[in-house]
Amino acid sequence: MANLVVRNIDENVVSTLKERAGRFGRSAEAEHRLILTNALLKTRKKSLAEVLAAMPDAGDDADFERLQDAAGGNNVFD
Repeated sequence: MANLVVRNIDENVVSTLKERAGRFGRSAEAEHRLILTNALLKTRKKSLAEVLAAMPDAGDDADFERLQDAAGGNNVFD
């Protein structure tokens, strides 16, 4: 495994990292490794916009037009 040294980190970032690590019972170094792993190696969830953009074209709006029942009934399941 490689070593990584990060210099000139804002004190607020360091204290927040230590607090977060303490909440989960980890060392600051272990928390740092976990954050880097999650940020860089875990599969990112797609946003709603990405999911919608990936949907195939299913036709025109007219293809899904609602037709009135000839009997005029509102009960679809009867």
